[in-house]
Amino acid sequence: MIMIKGTLLLTIFLGCMYIGRILSNQYKSRVEELQEMKKSFLGLETKMKYTYEILPEIFIEISKGLRNNISKIFENASLYMQEKNAKEAWIKAIETSSTCMTKEDLEILKGFGKLLGKTDIEGQVGQIELTNQFLEVQIEKAQKERVKNEKLYKTLGTVFGLAIVILLI
Repeated sequence: MIMIKGTLLLTIFLGCMYIGRILSNQYKSRVEELQEMKKSFLGLETKMKYTYEILPEIFIEISKGLRNNISKIFENASLYMQEKNAKEAWIKAIETSSTCMTKEDLEILKGFGKLLGKTDIEGQVGQIELTNQFLEVQIEKAQKERVKNEKLYKTLGTVFGLAIVILLI
């Protein structure tokens, strides 16, 4: 009986620690995703300036060099462009994405799509540069939040797990 109770208490404790780590990893993932998105926009800017490929092809090429969540945004936008205009396709790709970004981050990315495919290359490059400036601010905010909250959630998970174990003893 003591073995079963000990195993159960250990499982509860480890489960709480695991949940704390998952919550803390979201802050790390947000920073990485924003940095990845900024990197992708730099590649997009270069391809728009120096190649004459169409936007869906550029998006597919960019997606190949990126990690999962951000790669999927570009892949999906390219696919949606077969049925929708560039703005609608980009916004739908952002809305259907599974990322750790906040609403504010996603609104900035949606804002990029407003001129996508509607202006000349210089206008779109200007929009990319503006979006990159906004992303830089969001990256700084995300890094501050990460420093503040990452250790907090790890500690909270551990403390909460210990509290439950103590209460059940």
